[in-house]
Amino acid sequence: MTSAAIRRVVVLGAIAIIGILLIQAYWFRRNWSLAEKEFHQTVSIGLLNVAKSMADYNGSILPSSGLIKRVSSNYYVVNFNDVIDANLLEYYLLEEFGNLRFNTSFEYAIYDCSDDEMVYGNYCNVEDPERPILSDQTLPKYDEFIYYFGVKFPDHQSFLMGDMQISVILLIITLAAIVFFIYAIAIMLKQKRLSELQRDFINNMTHEFKTPISSIKLSTDVLLDNPAVAADQRLSRYAGIIREQNERLNQHVEQVLSIARIDDHTFHLQKEEVDLHDLINDIVENKELALQNGEVDLDVRLGASSDKIKADKLHLTNVIQNLLDNAVKYSNGHPMIHIETKDARDGLELAIRDHGIGIAPEHQKMLFKKFYRVPTGNRHDVKGFGLGLHYVKGIVDAHKWQIGVESEPGEGTEMKITIPQGN
Repeated sequence: MTSAAIRRVVVLGAIAIIGILLIQAYWFRRNWSLAEKEFHQTVSIGLLNVAKSMADYNGSILPSSGLIKRVSSNYYVVNFNDVIDANLLEYYLLEEFGNLRFNTSFEYAIYDCSDDEMVYGNYCNVEDPERPILSDQTLPKYDEFIYYFGVKFPDHQSFLMGDMQISVILLIITLAAIVFFIYAIAIMLKQKRLSELQRDFINNMTHEFKTPISSIKLSTDVLLDNPAVAADQRLSRYAGIIREQNERLNQHVEQVLSIARIDDHTFHLQKEEVDLHDLINDIVENKELALQNGEVDLDVRLGASSDKIKADKLHLTNVIQNLLDNAVKYSNGHPMIHIETKDARDGLELAIRDHGIGIAPEHQKMLFKKFYRVPTGNRHDVKGFGLGLHYVKGIVDAHKWQIGVESEPGEGTEMKITIPQGN
């Protein structure tokens, strides 16, 4: 992922997080306000009914106005204007709050005008009577009334949170998602730094290889052009091997550099019109030495009616050579390789098939990953770094072609490249 893409992800993610937090804060505050309003209404109805029940029992008359005052968010006082019996008050409070299914703890106190102090009554819990008392057993006075009682709800906030259980759960999930997103971004940035270090190392290493490779090539050309070396069959053969292996090493270095550019999204194709059949025949001819020694049999069937394509000739050559090299490496005994082109529905299809060890289904989906190598069991003669097929996939994708694999363990592998018409 490029730096610009990561910046976009971070910015969009930050905007999304801020938006989600603002929406969550709005809805949480709105739900809290509604829960608070419902709490106040329920308490007011309950205390009013308690006052009416006690007035009926005493035969007294309640004040016409200002009966219930909310002193604080969890403390209410009720103006009664008559002597209050503590036992009777507790009975009616428990009964009324039970009828309203108002299952929260409360404590009450009665104002004693003779001593000018609040006489603590009791701590009651409608839902769990055995719950330990969590109170300092003091309720504040209210100077505007003479005969009154006060009711306090010590679990007011936890009660409201219980009513907002869904909102709290959603808030927790949202926060967890935000933490996970931030963690994912941190991991992404760390991986990007490691990828950049790896890419810089590969670029520097491969560029350092370029100088000795060029020097070896020049030296080899001088040796091969020397009449004395050309006259000596053994020296000429060794010089040819040096040139061949040096060219092979150069191709590997170029491939690694191309992979680095592909991963860095700085890779550009040099497309031209290519005759695919001529290119395949040239590649086959370049393997004449192996064919003469009888090491590899190639079955070439070029059946596509039109083989003119737009492609980067150098990289397409490398792709075909990579696929052929893999077919040879993973074959048992005497390799038999089939190269075929044929017309496809939207263009043409290039297939390279072997009769080798095959690839298990669980490994096929990882086949084009960088540095991934299919396990070969007890075979240790297969060399490589797991870059070849990653390079092939990168070149195919850059051309906007498609590549697929069909394989069965012990039956061989077929690689198919589909080239759309006009591409």
